[in-house]
Parts: sequence; structure tokens; C-alpha cells
Amino acid sequence: MLPALLQNLTLPLIGAPLFIISTPTLVIAQCKAGIVGTFPALNARPAAVLDEWLDEIKASLATAAGAAPYGVNLIVHKTNTRLVEDVQTCVRHKVPIVITSVGEPSQVVAAIHSYGGLVFHDIISIRHAKKAIEAGVDGLILVCAGAGGHAGLLNPFALVSEIRTFYDGPLLLSGSITQGKHILAAQVMGADLAYMGTRFIATEEANAKDGYKQMIVDSNATDIVYTPAFTGIHGNYLRDSIANAGLDPDNIAGGKTSPDMQLDPGPNAAGAKAWKDIWGAGQGVGSIHDVPTVAALISRLKDEYLAARAAV
Repeated sequence: MLPALLQNLTLPLIGAPLFIISTPTLVIAQCKAGIVGTFPALNARPAAVLDEWLDEIKASLATAAGAAPYGVNLIVHKTNTRLVEDVQTCVRHKVPIVITSVGEPSQVVAAIHSYGGLVFHDIISIRHAKKAIEAGVDGLILVCAGAGGHAGLLNPFALVSEIRTFYDGPLLLSGSITQGKHILAAQVMGADLAYMGTRFIATEEANAKDGYKQMIVDSNATDIVYTPAFTGIHGNYLRDSIANAGLDPDNIAGGKTSPDMQLDPGPNAAGAKAWKDIWGAGQGVGSIHDVPTVAALISRLKDEYLAARAAV
């Protein structure tokens, strides 16, 4: 059963935290439109800026009738030297939802649960799911094949169905979700909420370059390259952005393939950096055709969702 905090959303939808792209402007717009908006703590730089961002978000939402809760993404990998400080900041602000990624979340869970916050953990496999459940998370985010950024390879039908054989808690489903009918499909499949990232890059409020937004509009599924070359963990990236960085998308020589994640990868020989110049996106780009405001997008998604539900 979904926590009460998530039962009165405009849509059963969470906006995924997008490195560099998610800032208070995007998060506030998402929450005011009635869905959960989130951002990576690492987007707030230096660490002291996280305090400022949380103050801004809370102040903006305090007077917004019907606003949804917000969330912060924490990378729990050993390479994140800011983790302890960022957790303390989240506890001080009593952040309602924390999303943990890339590592073992038990210490974060204990801290966030101390004031009644919720923790959802990214997983790409059954092994990761079971470890997260053992750590006491409040729900799982299933990052399936086709999702933007760091994604897994499992089909959502397979992953949702298998996890439901041993877990009845909240499930969030990610992977090429760009339309209202996709949100309904996620629920029919057995998930509680959809988790949407790439679609929000191509919005007016996203902190992405105009060229990035346009490349998403112009791309299709075959323009997505799945590789560990840029951070050490497999992820999905836009083919043209790789080529524009002076690399061959079909033969990314000299790429990083060790299991150690690079939170902020350095530039390649051509001076390009992952996320900043080499752009992440999911396979759902082929159904993205415009760059609307967040409010307009959520309104459209709701209409599509209701139409799909009526049709079935």
C-alpha cells in the first residue's frame, strides 16, 4: 500500500532526479503541478547550497495549494565524499522523500526514518532488490531496460512480476515512460507509481541546454547508446552528443570500464564531460516531440492517462 504522502497526487508519478538538470525551478514546477519533484543533492554545489535549495523549495510549496511533496536523491556509493553532510542536511530539513542510488542504503534509511521520512532505492536486479528490502527501504525504484542515465537491462514485465513474488511494498517503475498511457500500463503491470526522467529534460523549466532539449525532440530509440565508458556504470546516452564530443559512438575507445563509479567524470581527450556534454536519455525519446512547460505536460499526461483508463 502506498504511504499516505503519495495517495493524493495529480498523477501516480514521480519526476526522476536528473543530474545537472533538476534544480529548484523544475522541482517546484513539478510539485505545484501535483507530482513528486526530485533532484540530486550533488546538483547543489558546493554542499552548503543544498540548504539554500531546500529553503527555497519549502518556501515556494508552503503556500501552493495541492502541491505534492518533494524529494532528494543521495548517491550512497563510497566515492560520494559529501554523503554524510548531505544526509545531515536532509535530516535537518526533514526532507519527506529520499531516493538512494548506487550502493547500500541502510545508514541513510536509519537517518531518514528518524523523523518519519521515506526512502526509495534504485535497483536494476533481483539481488539489488532483496538487499534494499533487507536495509529497510520504504519502496523500490525499478530502473528497467531503456531508462535514461544509469539503467539496467531487464524487461519491466520480468522485473516487476518477479519482485512481486516476494515483495508487496511500493514499486516505482522506470524505463521509457513518456505518455499518460504508459503510467497506466505501469500500474496494470503491478507497479504503484511511474518514474519519469527523460520526458522532463525537454521542458521549459529543465536546466538543460537548448541543444540538449532539441536533440531529444529530434531523436528516436536507435539514437540511444548503452555503455559504461563514461562513469564506470552502464548508462544510456544520446548518440549525437557522443559524436559531437569527438568520439565514435560505435567504438568508444579508452572508455572507463572499472566497477568504480565516477560521480563527476573528468573531460575526455576532446575536453567533453559526461552529463555536461555527453547527454543521457532513455529509449522513449522517439515519442517526445516538443518542449512544453511542466504544467502543460502534466495536464496532457493526465488527459492521456484518463483516456487510456476509460478505454480499457
